[in-house]
Amino acid sequence: MKDVIFHFGSYDLTVGHLVWALVTVLIAMLLLRLVKVGIARRAKGDKEQRTRLHSAYLLVKYLVWVATIIIVLQVLGMNITFLVAGSAALLVGLGIGIQQTFNDIISGVFILMEGTIMVGDVLEVEGLVGRVTEINLRTSTIFSRDGMNVIVPNHRFINENVVNWSHNALETRFRLQVGVSYGSDPRQVEKILMGCAMDHPDVLTNDPAHTVKVRFIDFGDSSLDFELLFWSRNIFLVEQTKSDLRFRILERFREAGISIPFPQRDVHIIPPNA
Repeated sequence: MKDVIFHFGSYDLTVGHLVWALVTVLIAMLLLRLVKVGIARRAKGDKEQRTRLHSAYLLVKYLVWVATIIIVLQVLGMNITFLVAGSAALLVGLGIGIQQTFNDIISGVFILMEGTIMVGDVLEVEGLVGRVTEINLRTSTIFSRDGMNVIVPNHRFINENVVNWSHNALETRFRLQVGVSYGSDPRQVEKILMGCAMDHPDVLTNDPAHTVKVRFIDFGDSSLDFELLFWSRNIFLVEQTKSDLRFRILERFREAGISIPFPQRDVHIIPPNA
């Protein structure tokens, strides 16, 4: 009885219980450390494999800690079955209040298992564009273009449309639209747009599978409407690339005497006695 630290009814917490519980936790931490080191060595230099193995590591981490908690409770001499049965009513009440949290956790498990979203991917979710820096069980962290870390509940990646700009390939196609006056030469406009895109360092120009194109898309109300299509690997900061192209296009249009019209309306006022 000398090693009893806590006594309640028929339950005794001893030094031996605490030692074995501590040993169990240390073993779990050591195991996870070894798994993490092994993943780092195996995925060295391979970004795609590193992100997939990281997702697998997170699943292993959660499973190991759940198993550790159960083992620790048993080592401490607690009856797991009794605890679960005794807290059933409480769990039902909590379940009603934390349905969304549970939804996020299940979504996190699906994300980690499927691998459709991985650390390092550039995503667009309801207008938010950013790079995934961390995937956890309930939430994920996205580093936005504005330099902010945005915490996103995992259910948004499952229940909403998500554009993954970097999932299938490093190259992504983007577009710019511009309208010119009806008196402009369409071929000259095409040449200027092509030249502006080909001169930009972030636009792919030497890849036959990802060529720059200019489309004459419509006869607008007050303009001839064109579309510039280009491919780039600079997907995270592509808005800066688009801005550079717009500056250059406007400069070249002015040099060539091509104007960008704005909507105009003629209003005719008829006198009431006319």
